Amino acid sequence: MKILYLDCFSGISGDMCLGALVDAGADSQRLEEDLKKLPLTGWEMQVYSKSSHGITGTKVDILVQEDHQPHRHYSDIRELVEKSPLPEKARKTALTVFQRLAEAEGKVHGVPSDHVHFHEVGGVDSIIDIVGTALGIYYLEVDRVICSPVPPGRGTVKCRHGILPVPAPATAHLLKGVPLGGLDVEGELVTPTGAAIASTVSQSFGSMPPMKISSVGYGFGSKDFGIPNFLRVFLGEVTNETSSNNADTIIVLETNIDDMNPQFYGLVMEKLLDNRALDVFITPVYMKKNRPGQILTVLAQPRDREILANIILHETSTLGVRWREERRSILGRRIEEVSTPYGTVRIKYALAADGTSLKVAPEYEDCKIIAREKNLPVKEIYEAALLAARKKDMELQ
Repeated sequence: MKILYLDCFSGISGDMCLGALVDAGADSQRLEEDLKKLPLTGWEMQVYSKSSHGITGTKVDILVQEDHQPHRHYSDIRELVEKSPLPEKARKTALTVFQRLAEAEGKVHGVPSDHVHFHEVGGVDSIIDIVGTALGIYYLEVDRVICSPVPPGRGTVKCRHGILPVPAPATAHLLKGVPLGGLDVEGELVTPTGAAIASTVSQSFGSMPPMKISSVGYGFGSKDFGIPNFLRVFLGEVTNETSSNNADTIIVLETNIDDMNPQFYGLVMEKLLDNRALDVFITPVYMKKNRPGQILTVLAQPRDREILANIILHETSTLGVRWREERRSILGRRIEEVSTPYGTVRIKYALAADGTSLKVAPEYEDCKIIAREKNLPVKEIYEAALLAARKKDMELQ
């Protein structure tokens, strides 16, 4: 399993993320070529080496002709990214980051997320930073992102809304569930873009796990706080001792429902899964007065608790949601593609401690799409993919 660890020694911002990923090995030329596929004009990217306080890394500057750039709403940016010919995985990551930004801004300003009018984060440079970071993670074939605690800084920051406290309101909202700490420095060490990226792409927060490091990247920011202003990233493989039975903490949200139209559950489950729920399931129960009901259960990462709880409260008839933290042990995972007579299918492997596969399963959604296109039973596609995966495993042994 390939791990990307974000070491937010002096905070995190969009340009720091982009620079760190390029410094760690993401191809800057490929990055610029892909970013040029976005329907944006009046910008150019400069990548160069920078040194600060004896440390050398990479600085990525996005130079924009501001006079030719409109301010954009979240709906504009969403359409811009959705229609781009970028890799699906990177596109989905970028869209999720923008969605979290829109929800945070909407919460702070009291407007629906679709009506959020981005100012600073709606600029071309911020769009490039977010989409570029999603592409960099995709290029480096990262399976899991872990982030250190982040130092938000202190004092005030000047923006279009005036003088605001640090962290800015939208940043503070995005940092819910994220451990804070570190430097006591005057200034905005974590930008809204940086907070959105860290809280979206990171599966967990804490110290760096045991891993075999393949590269280290330093991405520099633009401001001078009197300290080395960089984001350091570590890219590597989980060691044999930790590739199996990794432990992490998840949130379990539950609510009992006995008065809702059962037709509504399908959409509720879709919305929860679209907002990064790890799993959603319903258990039939008998409640008070022998009334049949259901327990709606949602498994999620701690950072997503508030978003998912709000969906449950708004989309179901319940009046409350209970939640608890639980620890779990999980196998290492790897995803590869195999060729079948019907098309390409992704395969999920569950890994033992020595890296060998314990379990193999074709991606059902891939099989379903091919089955519809070919007008064939989905089990036929599934079995062909499983056979191809096992044959590939035997060839590698």
